[in-house]
Amino acid sequence: MRRWLLLHSLLGASLLACAPALVQAQAQAASSPAFKERMATPAQLKALRQGGYVLYIRHGATDNSRADHLPVDLSNCETQRVLSEEGRAGMRLLGQRFRRLGIPVHEVLYSPTCRTRDSALLAFPDLPRRSEHDLMYSANFTSEQKKPLLVTIRRLVSTPPPAGSNTVLIAHAPNLADLIGYFVNPEGTVVILQPHGKGGFEYLASIPPTLWDSLLARPLSP
Repeated sequence: MRRWLLLHSLLGASLLACAPALVQAQAQAASSPAFKERMATPAQLKALRQGGYVLYIRHGATDNSRADHLPVDLSNCETQRVLSEEGRAGMRLLGQRFRRLGIPVHEVLYSPTCRTRDSALLAFPDLPRRSEHDLMYSANFTSEQKKPLLVTIRRLVSTPPPAGSNTVLIAHAPNLADLIGYFVNPEGTVVILQPHGKGGFEYLASIPPTLWDSLLARPLSP
């Protein structure tokens, strides 16, 4: 009985000692501003033609009747969630819009899944493209497994592209959510990021598929 009372007292003292830190952590979490999505403007669309941005694109619309097998077999698209016919058409249309507007892209990096690889090929068939393993779909990873992916994605979104061009990353919603708390939705959305170098970058705006028509309906001027 005495031993139990001593243990109870020690536990109570430990909890009291931790209480201030716990309260402070909860207060900090509560005070952190929630991510706010902003829709792109014609002026921002025009600015893309001058280059200097990283464009993070969530892959095209997918066939949700199929889920990725766990563990995923990257060499076999039959084991993965893949683009739907709507998604394939949407990525072709996205590439056409980039070319119509004269948005320069020097390189396209994509996650090694079939849906991101196909999105890159359909939208940017004539541009240099390469798979980047650390853009891999991260929703099923542990916090420890996500660490190298977050290091890579931060480096990619903070690295300025060559003058007069933009870098395109085609990846997944959970990856950007892990980095900045932004779960990109719907599929096919373009996220405009301003890289500052040395790990620094700024979220500017988003272009979901349904926004393009209204943006293009307004003059961008030469």
